[in-house]
Amino acid sequence: MQSQDVAPHPTSASGRAVDVERAEAALDGHYPRLVRIAHLILPPGLGRDRRVLLAHALTQRALPRERPSVSLLPAQGRARARGSHRSRGAESGRAAGSGDGGYASLRLKVVRTALEAARPRRRTAWPKRSQLPPLLPRVWGLRLLPFPGGGEELALDRRLSALSAPARAACALRTLEGLSEDAVRGLLATAGVPDPAAAVREAARVPGQDALLRSPAFDPCALRARPTDPVRRRRYAGAALAAAAAVTVCGALLALSGGGSGPDGGAAPFSEQNQAALDPAKVTMVPATAWKTSARTDFSVWPARGDLTGDRALLRRALAAWARPGRSVQVSATPGTPSGAAAGPPQLLYAGRADAAHVVIFYDGLRLARYAEPADGTGGAALDFARVDGASGAEADAVVLARADGNVRYLTAPWVTRAAGRDLVDPSSEASDLGPSKGVTAPLATGPADRNGSCSSWHALELTDGAGTHLLTDLGELTPAHLTAGSPTAPREASGAAELRTWSPFACSLTAVRSGGVRSVNAWEYARQDLPDASGAAAWVCTRADTWRGGGTRVLAQFHTPGGRYGAVAAEAEDVTACGTRDPHVLAGVLWKSAGGVWYLLAAGNEDITSIRASDGVGGSAHGNLLTVRTEQGARARLDGTVADGGTVKGLR
Repeated sequence: MQSQDVAPHPTSASGRAVDVERAEAALDGHYPRLVRIAHLILPPGLGRDRRVLLAHALTQRALPRERPSVSLLPAQGRARARGSHRSRGAESGRAAGSGDGGYASLRLKVVRTALEAARPRRRTAWPKRSQLPPLLPRVWGLRLLPFPGGGEELALDRRLSALSAPARAACALRTLEGLSEDAVRGLLATAGVPDPAAAVREAARVPGQDALLRSPAFDPCALRARPTDPVRRRRYAGAALAAAAAVTVCGALLALSGGGSGPDGGAAPFSEQNQAALDPAKVTMVPATAWKTSARTDFSVWPARGDLTGDRALLRRALAAWARPGRSVQVSATPGTPSGAAAGPPQLLYAGRADAAHVVIFYDGLRLARYAEPADGTGGAALDFARVDGASGAEADAVVLARADGNVRYLTAPWVTRAAGRDLVDPSSEASDLGPSKGVTAPLATGPADRNGSCSSWHALELTDGAGTHLLTDLGELTPAHLTAGSPTAPREASGAAELRTWSPFACSLTAVRSGGVRSVNAWEYARQDLPDASGAAAWVCTRADTWRGGGTRVLAQFHTPGGRYGAVAAEAEDVTACGTRDPHVLAGVLWKSAGGVWYLLAAGNEDITSIRASDGVGGSAHGNLLTVRTEQGARARLDGTVADGGTVKGLR
């Protein structure tokens, strides 16, 4: 049973009733804007198809019926609206006529019903009409979906999905409608939001993305039509015409049993699903010069390269292995990366020969997929996946093309002008030129050059593009990790002389974050401490490895004494905010033995720490960010620090 949620007659900001004709004209003139607002507010958990239909249904229901009603705005709200209209003019909307009372009341109705639809249903109450699936508009046999976006759109959609419905409404009103914070709070309060100020503050966590929110990926009026189940509908068409009553009964029984007809429910056979994703003729190939005029610097503007881009048989094998890899295909994926079939025709980045293999690299807006098979046959193929959502700049400068004999070849972005190999352990060494030739670099040794367990060198990839010089390193995955140095709030490229010296003693510690889906690693020298035996000053460096999936972050606090070639790991932690942009603080300690045989507890924090206290085994405290306490071998201690703003920092362990 549906509740009869009758749309009240709209009123203008002055409180006078707006006639139906005026409201209808406003709906017709601003329909795409209203639908986009509703679509952004609705929860992503509804599914893309239902979310689009519900956004259209809520917008159409906002049209008033043929009767007057009470004002939608309270007296104080009307006074504020009049003052706002006089002072800000067209601030309430960017398009002409957005300040009209008919449009304003329709917008309020759309925001209110979309917020109702986003609320969870209560079992003890009848659902509101806005919380029920829309019956119309509906085209049988078709699913209507927005156009897929690139990495930036996917990243923004994830950030919006993490917000509450009122915060998404505030974001839509602020970005799409151009309303001030006061106007947004007033509109949300009128729409029934209990705490509009909190919603505005939460929305502020997502920076303004006007161009992205106006892109086709967020436009519920620019849709793609896709079939639902054509084979099944064709199979049962004759039976439906011959025995409509029997089909009705069977449909009711199927609905009661969950709507499925087998172990896969209502899904169509895979052979009929998404055939476009298996057709090499429909693979997207970006023109070679597209990146020169694009505002983006990500994988979406990489051209298709390689001498086998026209080999339809190779592309078909790669697409088929991606969709349904057989037992002979070795599949690997970075942690947190789905390995399922592409949602549609992917973009081709490379198809050609690399060393002794044929390699194909695809991009689907979220992932990179690399297919490799022996050049002399198709047996023993490999399929690798890596997340690259939100990649841009240095993170989209290179992809691992092939590995052989301890060396790696990279495919570089079209805007890369120079590639070189550099030894991180020896910052004074010269970089070796790697080309690239047609986007493919010469072979470069991977990670530590020694294979006997030692680490006398660590090879990194140095790339130069229009934005500067970047340093990346292979950590055993499809995408190299971006190396930076400096404070977490303002990291610098690790290619400068000072940054290379910072990385030198700690390069070999990168083995601790291999194969973890690492996106970037930052090295931050957060303190220098004079040693108690007057043998110089030791450096404290925090290395933080952030991942593409967000979780699995690895933090190492390392200690480097003067004259030592390598640093020592003093403490480590996983999935913590320390040493990062959210929490740019770190505190760690280490037991150190002087040349005279005396043991000390040395501890250091970043410069914002005003005092350190040691307890639970070793007692001692100090003002400032450095602590030195004499102790015994094997002692253990708990460290606590105080920050200048009164907060506390716990020592890494």
